[in-house]
Amino acid sequence: MNLLDQPADALASNGSMKYRWAQPGDVNAFFGLMLDNLAGLLLMVGLLSGGFGFPVEFAVGAMVPGTALGVLIGDLAFFWLAFRLAKRTGNPDVTAMPLGLDTPSTFGMVLFILGPSFTDGVNNLGLAPEQAALRTWHIGIWCIVISGILKLALSPTGEWVRRVVPRAGLLGSLAAIALAIISFFPLVEILGHPLPGMIALVIVMMTLIGRLPVPGRVPGTLAALLVAGGMYYLMCAIGADGYEFPQAMTVTWMPTVWLDSYSFGWVSRFTDALPYVPIALPFALATVVGGIDCTESAAAAGDQFDTRTVLGIEAVATLAAGFSGGVIQTTPYIGHPAYKAMGGRAAYTLATALVIGSAGMIGYFAFLNAWIPKPAVYPILVFIGLEITAQSFLATPKRHFPAVAFACVPALAFLAGSLPGQIFGDAATLEAGLGPQTLDPLLGKNLRVVTMLSSGFILTSLLWAWMLAAGIDRKLKVAAAVMALCGTLTLFGLMHSPLPGSQLFVPFGPESWGELVLAPQYRSTIYEFVAGYFVAAGMLWGWSLMPTRGEDIDSIENA
Repeated sequence: MNLLDQPADALASNGSMKYRWAQPGDVNAFFGLMLDNLAGLLLMVGLLSGGFGFPVEFAVGAMVPGTALGVLIGDLAFFWLAFRLAKRTGNPDVTAMPLGLDTPSTFGMVLFILGPSFTDGVNNLGLAPEQAALRTWHIGIWCIVISGILKLALSPTGEWVRRVVPRAGLLGSLAAIALAIISFFPLVEILGHPLPGMIALVIVMMTLIGRLPVPGRVPGTLAALLVAGGMYYLMCAIGADGYEFPQAMTVTWMPTVWLDSYSFGWVSRFTDALPYVPIALPFALATVVGGIDCTESAAAAGDQFDTRTVLGIEAVATLAAGFSGGVIQTTPYIGHPAYKAMGGRAAYTLATALVIGSAGMIGYFAFLNAWIPKPAVYPILVFIGLEITAQSFLATPKRHFPAVAFACVPALAFLAGSLPGQIFGDAATLEAGLGPQTLDPLLGKNLRVVTMLSSGFILTSLLWAWMLAAGIDRKLKVAAAVMALCGTLTLFGLMHSPLPGSQLFVPFGPESWGELVLAPQYRSTIYEFVAGYFVAAGMLWGWSLMPTRGEDIDSIENA
């Protein structure tokens, strides 16, 4: 018998296979994961300072180190988990699960929690900017700690969800994120500087997807960085329009403000943080769903991690970040199949943990972000998105392909609503008194529908795909139950929330509950959404009691 044909347990027990934890492909994988996390840190600081006037020095000294520490702890734990899986299965080619800062949470925390709480402190409470920043930091810590507790409580359910939900639901929602966020948004930055961006994009696509070798066996991402990065700085040198060398910056070395989080002064801010918790919780729930999706994606690529362990590690990393002053939660990244396709094993998570952790806590991350041209490295994100989308279809039964495609629709709504959301949130638009309410009534209604469809789109994508896959498999009672679940979640804003920041709510309650109760102007729309789901559930249940004459499952699969 060939050694590779032996059962995994036998390989593990006889010790004949050695885990190849560091391979040349880890270079490509490292650049992809590290730069994604680095961009998240700078995005947080940039949005806070540029959009709300938040003190940069305070953000760098108080918020960034703890946030980076969460990435350090999480990626080190996933590095260890890869070794454990390799030992248990005897597989020498295990790829570690990637972990990093959650991009939707970064936008959500800054735009709907940190920024507004800072503005409230300055404008309504009369606080000095430094005092308002301290209050905002404490509110952010509370939101991340509560998110971590919720995720830790839900982590034992992960394996059960993987067994119950079909792959079309789990992987379909991943494909939705991959297309709408990971592949599309980087293209804006790439083609904002089209000469170096297009060069980098072609190098990455041809080397990582087309498998074309680079002279000298240089990894594709490194070749893209060198060639396109050189072109970028050549354009800076000749003074091309839109190209500038990085400017001198003030760097806070070895920041210590974040250590004040261990004195637990933030505990007294619970009352101030409470109104913002309903905004933070949907993002935490989304990472739980995403973690389950990621584990299923890794299994489809050949690495069978335990879902409960993955979710537990991610929850602990989020809690560690929160207790250390971090204000952005961590999450397993959905790029595992892409990193595996690059040839990455476990070294890339170790390197990412060390670079991001030290960059945040020592303070040199600003230099990395300033001097590494984004058009030269962002094509790696496009590749990751394409690889995830392809894997979602390849690992799903053919008859469920329409369900995977259906899962992408809510994500397209998120994509369609993102630019109008930024426009109406711009200072110039606000000063002019323009907003969705000033639009033509029909256009305003369409924008509200798009906004509600995009709210909680990860859950919507999963449940819609699950419903359709169950229908394809003639499990109409399951499809009915899923539709009823959609209606229940909508009733509390976990899906289709019309409120800013996808805030949770209760449909009715006493006035003393304040903004937690859904405002009257939104109730008719929400009630109609809920009614639509429950009527559809009843229809599917009744349909399940009737004899069906459709094609059988095998004929659909083999069509």
